[in-house]
Amino acid sequence: MKDSKDYKNFNRKENLKLSSKVVHGGDGVDPATGSLSFPIYQTATFKHSAIEIRDPYNYSRCINPTREELEKTMAILEEGTRAFAVNSGMAATTLVFSLLKPGDHIIMSDDIYGGTFREVNEVLSVNGVEYDSIDLSDLELLKKTIKKNTKMIFVETPTNPMMKVADIEKIAKIGHDIGALVVVDNTFLTPYFQRPLTLGADIVVHSGTKYLGGHNDVLAGIVVVKDSKIGEILEIKMYIYGAGLGPLDSWVMLRGIKTLALRMEKHQENAIKVANWLRKQPKVEQVYYVGFEDHKDYAVTKKQTTGFGGMISFRVDSMETVNKILENLKLVIFAESLGGVESLITHPISRTHTEISEEKRNALGITDTLLRLSVGIEDADDIIADLEQAMK
Repeated sequence: MKDSKDYKNFNRKENLKLSSKVVHGGDGVDPATGSLSFPIYQTATFKHSAIEIRDPYNYSRCINPTREELEKTMAILEEGTRAFAVNSGMAATTLVFSLLKPGDHIIMSDDIYGGTFREVNEVLSVNGVEYDSIDLSDLELLKKTIKKNTKMIFVETPTNPMMKVADIEKIAKIGHDIGALVVVDNTFLTPYFQRPLTLGADIVVHSGTKYLGGHNDVLAGIVVVKDSKIGEILEIKMYIYGAGLGPLDSWVMLRGIKTLALRMEKHQENAIKVANWLRKQPKVEQVYYVGFEDHKDYAVTKKQTTGFGGMISFRVDSMETVNKILENLKLVIFAESLGGVESLITHPISRTHTEISEEKRNALGITDTLLRLSVGIEDADDIIADLEQAMK
C-alpha cells in the first residue's frame, strides 16, 4: 500500500480556476515519462524492490497509478482530502453506506434514485439499519425526523427526477449538531456547478458514469471525503470489497473530465432553451427545472451553486403523448442513464424508479406521464425540433 501521506499532500493547484483544474488533473502528466496522456497501467501487480523497502505500488486492487491520478483529480475538484474511484455509482454509494452499522439510523431524500432506495430498503434495513425517507428541502421536518441513533443524512440535490433542492449548508449544520455524517450525491451538478464539501458536507458521491465521464462509454463511481480519518476507513473497506476502478476505465474517466467545464456549460445552455420551450407546449402540463426563477427552491440553488445543470423532468397530458414521444424521437434517444453528450430521455416509473412503491411514487409526483430528459450538447434547435415533431 502506498504511503498515504504522499497521497494527501499532492499538488492541489489551488490558484487555478476549476475549468483549468479539470484539464490538468492531479499530476496531469506522467511523472515517470512526461506523457501528456496519463498512461494506462494495465497490470495486476508490481515488482518489489527489496524486502526492507516499502514500494509505492504493490497490487492493483489496492492501488494503481492510473486510478490514483483519477482520485487525485476528483479530490482537487471537490476540494476534499481523499477520493476513491470505484466500478459504478452504486458501488460508491455502497462504500459510503458501509460506514453504518446495525442499530444506526439514516435519513435520506424521499425523491431519490431508485437504486439508492433499493439498497437502503432491501439491504441496509435487512441488516439492522433504520431509515426514514423525507423531503429534505423541509428543514423542520428533518429536525423532527432525527433520532438518537441518527448517524447519516444522505442528500440528493437536485433530486432525481423531481428536481427538488436541499440546503446543503443548513443540513450540514443540523447533522453535525447531532454527530451525524452528511453525504451529498452530486451527480447532477458535478463539482463544476456545486461543491458540497465547501458547504459543510462530509462526503460527496457521484455516479461517474454520468457527467464526469460524459460520453456514455464507462461505468464508474466516485467518493470524496473531507476528513482524512474517514478516508482511511474507506480505503481499507475498498481494498476488502475489491471495488477499485480498473486502469482502463480510470483512463477513460480522466479523458472525459478534461472537457467537463465545456460540456457542463453547453448542457446548461441547451437545457435552459429546451425547458423554456417545453413550458409553452400545449401537451406539456408541468416542467421541472431548477433554473426557473419560480422554482420554489431557486434562492437556495443560487446560494449554493454556480449553475443549474442539464436535467429536466416534464409531465405531459396523457400516456398517449408519452408513447408518441418515445416512439417517434429521432435525435433524442430513449435510454436510461444521463449526463452524456447525447440527449437521452427516459420514463422513470417504468425504468429508473421501479423499486419505489406506487403509493410513494404518486405522492412524489412520479406518475406514468412524467418523463426525464438529459439534455445533451447537440444544437439546442435540433433537440427542440425533434421533441416537437415527436409530439405531433
